[in-house]
Amino acid sequence: MKRETSRLATFAAAAVMALSGAAAMAQPAGGQPHGPGHGPGAGMEIERVLGAVKDKLNLNTSQQLMWDSAAAQTKAARVAGRADMQKIHDAMSAALATPAPDLAAVAAVADSVHADRQAVRRSVRDQWLQIYATFSPEQKVVVRDALAQQLARMESFGAKMREHMQRGS
Repeated sequence: MKRETSRLATFAAAAVMALSGAAAMAQPAGGQPHGPGHGPGAGMEIERVLGAVKDKLNLNTSQQLMWDSAAAQTKAARVAGRADMQKIHDAMSAALATPAPDLAAVAAVADSVHADRQAVRRSVRDQWLQIYATFSPEQKVVVRDALAQQLARMESFGAKMREHMQRGS
């Protein structure tokens, strides 16, 4: 009986991860790391890059107001993302409480959450891009340099991972 319960728990965890993986990746910045295609480049969410160089940007009053609004929207999206992930967890828990779990229903919940999170993520990203659009050429150079530096770090990490994987094969 204990072994069966353990196997069911393992299955439940795997199913939740499989069904909600896309929704988890749809969380806005500040949540978990994103997969490919989120932000200017994988791992380069615009709000994270801007946040890292905010002190160097010397924002004017208008830009600071836009920044505060975008930061509040990002935080609200993060909180909503956690609540949405709980919806998937609750759907899976309810399904597993039945003799024949309806995994299609859980997948439908996960798909709905994913679509909602994608719309929120785009809205947040667009608000940050609106701030970037107000930047002076000097401010844009600061952002460009930060993006180039992050891209170089990502490429270096990728090269190290490929080398590690080749050695392990």
